Amino acid sequence: MAKKGILTELNEDLVSFFEGEKLVMLSTIDHESKTPNVSAISWVKCLDKSNIRFSVTSNSRTIQNVRENANVVLTIIGLETVYSIHGNASILEEAMKGVSLKLAKINVNIDQVMETMFWGAKITAEPQYEKTYNQKKAEELDREVYEALLK
Repeated sequence: MAKKGILTELNEDLVSFFEGEKLVMLSTIDHESKTPNVSAISWVKCLDKSNIRFSVTSNSRTIQNVRENANVVLTIIGLETVYSIHGNASILEEAMKGVSLKLAKINVNIDQVMETMFWGAKITAEPQYEKTYNQKKAEELDREVYEALLK
């Protein structure tokens, strides 16, 4: 289990966590309603201990939400706990070069990392998902996206 407290960057366990393909919850403030908006994302990579990059489709509401309010929270369930990673998002590319689908590249500069699992419990299984479209095309697109995210 991770140590309790607030960090200002990712620790080594969290950096390693982002090496795999993970389900991450992204919280933004909706640009129209000004209320919280939560989206499930999976194209997420750690650039370094202070920056996380993710990709969403270029027509996603997330793009406009980030333009109007850069404060975001990434929530991960893993490493036997739950983490909330707070930061400021910036759109690096509206359409990533070298990716066959029109996807935006967004960077989150981390302000703080908090373990938010309730006291006296631990996560015993990480969320898993299965891609339900053409497996070969999914693998090709994933490779393109992950390479472009880290450039």
